[in-house]
Amino acid sequence: MSNANINELTNPPKPSALKKDVTIENLAVRLDANKALNSPNDEYDIDALLEFQRLANYITVAQIFLRDNALLRRPLEKDDVKRRLLGHWGTCPGLNLVYAHVSALIKRCLDKGEDLKSIYVTGPGHGAPGLLACLYLEGTITHFYPQYSLDTAGFEKFVRGFSWPGGFPSHVNAETPGAIHEGGELGYALAVAYGSVMDHPELLTVCIVGDGESETGPTATAWHSHKYLDPATSGAVLPILHVK
Repeated sequence: MSNANINELTNPPKPSALKKDVTIENLAVRLDANKALNSPNDEYDIDALLEFQRLANYITVAQIFLRDNALLRRPLEKDDVKRRLLGHWGTCPGLNLVYAHVSALIKRCLDKGEDLKSIYVTGPGHGAPGLLACLYLEGTITHFYPQYSLDTAGFEKFVRGFSWPGGFPSHVNAETPGAIHEGGELGYALAVAYGSVMDHPELLTVCIVGDGESETGPTATAWHSHKYLDPATSGAVLPILHVK
């Protein structure tokens, strides 16, 4: 086979479109926080976003640390705390923040009659309590697991069941509603994200890259994957580096 045929089959990457003198400062997002905060409430419901995040963060902490008294209806005691703590709190608030904002984006698109196709890829390890908190808060957990009802008894059972026999583990697994892939090693989230949008021009994949996996070879290589995307035939990846 000739070199020309090989190149045609392998679709070599396009050269970077960035100017050679570009710096990180030039690429930074310029967010006008005042404009967002002062926008009409029907466009960006900031109060609802903040409330969702606060609730999700509390549910996250409760899952990691508590086996009883999840609503703190009495003073916290030693016996209320789980004897073995699993799940990484440090990564969860960032995951909850992005989940809240992407959900709000999907809702705004639906209000306009647009169906935003999206996937949420999370790279940080043991961030499941954050994702589970969001799924419980929006009612998805209760829909698939009625035993975790949206009341006091269901909430106590949901919190107690995290990283407990018969409950959810500390990483997203096949039993997590909406999960389509279970990881196991750090470093592959960005590569998975780019692979998901190839030949899917309607798809937006939001990818959280953890600070630990950002030091791996697969992630360093995956940053170049945008060179293989063709806007006419592929979707878009929104990578978010979660430094904590």
